[in-house]
Order: sequence, then C-alpha cells, then structure tokens
Amino acid sequence: MEVKVNKLDFNEILKKMALEYTIYGPVLFEDEGAFSNTNEMRYAKINSLEEMTLTEKTGLSPKDIIFPIRETLLYFRKDKIEVPDIDEKKIAIFLRPCDINGIKKLDAIFLRNGGIEDFYYKRLREKVKFFMIECTEGFDTCFCVSMNSNKTEDYAAAFRFSEEISIHIKDTSLDAYFGAYEATEFQPDYIEENSVKVNVPSIEKLTNEIFQHSIWQEYTRRCIACGRCNTSCITCSCFTMQDVSHKDSEITGERRRRWAGCQIKEFTNMAGGHDFRTKNGEKMRFKTMHKINDYYKRFNEHMCVGCGRCDDVCPEYISFSKCINKLSQIIEEVGSNE
Repeated sequence: MEVKVNKLDFNEILKKMALEYTIYGPVLFEDEGAFSNTNEMRYAKINSLEEMTLTEKTGLSPKDIIFPIRETLLYFRKDKIEVPDIDEKKIAIFLRPCDINGIKKLDAIFLRNGGIEDFYYKRLREKVKFFMIECTEGFDTCFCVSMNSNKTEDYAAAFRFSEEISIHIKDTSLDAYFGAYEATEFQPDYIEENSVKVNVPSIEKLTNEIFQHSIWQEYTRRCIACGRCNTSCITCSCFTMQDVSHKDSEITGERRRRWAGCQIKEFTNMAGGHDFRTKNGEKMRFKTMHKINDYYKRFNEHMCVGCGRCDDVCPEYISFSKCINKLSQIIEEVGSNE
C-alpha cells in the first residue's frame, strides 16, 4: 500500500502510534557535542516530525536501542535470580538503509553465530519495525554503495519526506494507521553512487604477508585507542560482563553487560596480566580484518556497511575507508612484484 499524508496528519499518526509503539528517530541535540559550541546527532524517542533532523547523519548508530550500552541481565539475591522485565511496547525506528543492513549484521552475530540465540538481544529485536528513511544522496564520508548496503527491502514502511510525506507500507499491521489516507504511487529510491569509493580486497588476497605489512605501524603511531570508532559503529557487537554487589548487602547485586571494543586498551587483557595485542596498529588490523575478512568467511558478506561514522568521530582523523583502499593498493603492488 502506498499513501501520502501532510505533515499535520503525519504527526497525528505518530500520536496514535505512540500508544502501541516507542518511536525513535534521528534527533539533533544542541550544544551537546564533543566540543564546545557543537551539536550532537543521535537516536532518541520522538513524538513528531519536527523533532527529527533528516538532513544530518547521527554520530551514534541506533544499535543501542536493541543492544544497550549498559544492560542489566539479572539480579541476584543469595539463592534467587531474577531477570528484569522490559517495556511491553513495540519499537519503531526511523533509519536509513545502511543502518537497517547494519542491524541485520548484528542479527547474524547475536541470533545465528554458533547456533545460539542471545535471549536479551532477541527479546528487544523481535519488537522492532524498521521505518526506512529514503536516502538518495548520502553524506561526505559514506561509502555504502561499495559495501552493498545502500539498498534494502527489509522494512515495515518506507518514507519520503518532502512537502508531503509519501509512504510505502509493506507491513499490513500498519494499515490501521495509514489506510485512511490518499493513495499514491511510491517506491523508495536509493543512492547509486557515493563520493567516497572503496575497493574492498577479495578475502583470498588477504594473506599473511598483508597481515605482517608495515601499514599497521602507521596506526600504532596515530591511533590513541579511544574506542570512538567502536561505539559509533552499527556493527561492532563486543561486550564485557560485570557483577556488581549492592551496597546494602554483599549477597545481593546484579550482572551487567556493557559495550567493549577491540580498539580499547584493556580489550585483550587476560588473567595474569597478559595482553596478546598491545600495539594500537595490531588492534586496527584486527578490526579491519574482522570487518572485511573474518565475518565474510562465516556469513558471506562484509560486516562494514560503509556508514562512515568511524571516519566522522575519530579524533586523529583516521579514515577506515582509506585504510581499506590502502590495503587494496598494497595487494596490487605485492601481486605486481611476484
């Protein structure tokens, strides 16, 4: 079903939907940026079209909606364990195709990897409906076309925001909200070319020689292991666990999981003080190989979706897209010298 609505009617639809759904979208937070007098774009709950900013990219992805930064898995009290409840409402997220594809990568990690489903991820994920924002231009650091993440058919509804809002509805459960409005013809368009183009090397060419190449020394010098690339990335899924005792009793507390990242200093710390990946260039190599090699071997697609957020947030101006292109160039040079 395809319909079009004006902005006032759209807000009325959101108001009605809010009784059944918690609705998220990209929101601009003024003066909350990482530096003085800067803004921050991130996903947040919304109730109207005016609350969303559709002309800028969020610095953080929407993954924390279904994979929270910090999440209590259980409470313990002596011989009793209790799993916390979650909000019964469904979840609707306004997001672009690259982020939909990014969440599909998270699905692979949390729901299919090793044949085990993550209970906590699944119970949030199965509540989600994707409201795809039509994206035909992208932003200056995007390379989604190179990563085949510029298109998707996996959405409940697609939206084109202009003077009027055109909507393509695939999920029939949404007909009750949109069915009364004027019919139209609308199929979403997608971006076909980015200004940034990435040549992803084939996995059979990522040999041990590339693994040992001096390129990684550059990132040892430049990377400060802040982890901003990990936290901004839609597909980074690593976490660590914490058992926290409550102050009022030593036998009560909670188990939490919180985000971790391969670029952070303590990520590879082991018992006895051992650390098998100490140099920041080694951490960069691990991340790069996971995004374009290891994940591909298991799921037959690249993990990186080309959203460009890691390039946007890096305080040392390290570009992941340039790193991949450098690898491809090195592989060509190695091949020509054989």
